[in-house]
Amino acid sequence: MDFPVSGSCDARFLRVKEEFTRNFAERGEVGAAVHVIVDGTTVVDLAGGWRDAERRRHWELGTLVDFYSVGKPFLALLALQLVDEGRIALDDPVATAWPEFAAGGKEGATLRHALCHRAAVPAIRQPLTDEDLWNWTRMTGALAATDPWWEPGARHAYHTNTYGHLIGEIVRRVSGETCGHRLAALVGPLRADVHVGVPRTERSRCAQVIFEASDRTRRLDFDGLEGDELMEMLSYFNPPGYSSMGVVNSDAWREAEVPSTNGHGTARGVARLYAALLQPGRVLSVDLLAEAVSPQSEGFCPILHEDVTFGLGFKPTTPRRAFGPHAGSFGHFGTGGAVGFADPHAGVAFGYVMNHVIPRWQSTRNRSLIDAVYDSL
Repeated sequence: MDFPVSGSCDARFLRVKEEFTRNFAERGEVGAAVHVIVDGTTVVDLAGGWRDAERRRHWELGTLVDFYSVGKPFLALLALQLVDEGRIALDDPVATAWPEFAAGGKEGATLRHALCHRAAVPAIRQPLTDEDLWNWTRMTGALAATDPWWEPGARHAYHTNTYGHLIGEIVRRVSGETCGHRLAALVGPLRADVHVGVPRTERSRCAQVIFEASDRTRRLDFDGLEGDELMEMLSYFNPPGYSSMGVVNSDAWREAEVPSTNGHGTARGVARLYAALLQPGRVLSVDLLAEAVSPQSEGFCPILHEDVTFGLGFKPTTPRRAFGPHAGSFGHFGTGGAVGFADPHAGVAFGYVMNHVIPRWQSTRNRSLIDAVYDSL
């Protein structure tokens, strides 16, 4: 074996360890971790491979890595908790908390629209630089000033990167605290090792992201584009590093708050947060969580180029984006294959993170692990 694997695995779930090992031997995995909790008990806690492209530093159970859109539900939780507290309602206009957001005809956009990708700002129109990306006020100001790409609420399009600044600024306006600060307060009691804005003292634990860019991710020339095609390209590349390309392994990226895209964590941290969601009322009220994980918007997405179902930050399981065999499961995939989800029917909380990012969200690697969990139950 030319790749290290550490951790523990219950004998009943050895199939998961076998598939985890096969990911390195046969499926191109470089570094990764998987954590599975069933009915409150950890049954799989494995880490393997390498934190760097040179394969010199072992991936450990405490290794942090950017998990991309796996973090969107965690950000949504911060807004949903404010709903639970009565500080904002799902159908309140965003501009109630953030008056500048009403610019350009967005006064009808609600928190619900924002949470389920119907707020009409998946891309910022004003040209921005990567220096702007490190400035929260600059990013949220440009987002607020953007004319909507459609009438808010009329349809959806995945807010790939703007989701973080949109929901994060709502959270900041209502609570007076940054989303990074509020996330730390949420996950601390859960001992869930996830971050938006990695503390300086923790950055030595970060794995290098190895990004295999596609032709589409290299395109930065917007000349001649219009309509949904322009919207899509701006959503990924305005600012140029919005999707992390060219900046992902820098201290500036890890320190900044780009909450839809640069959340960092361990597989254990992701699974522990979902395990907490399986405990009625611990993180959210039962009724609000049920609403958040149910379909809120369905139909074709011009960013993802397929029919998609969105909840409020979470994605309900669907045949195309399945978290397992049971209806009622909910979670989120991230670019390259990272995934976190909960299955109330089976009592499963699952976290998988990795550093070899391929330009898609589902792969034979994460699918083999999820299937192995259910084959072992």
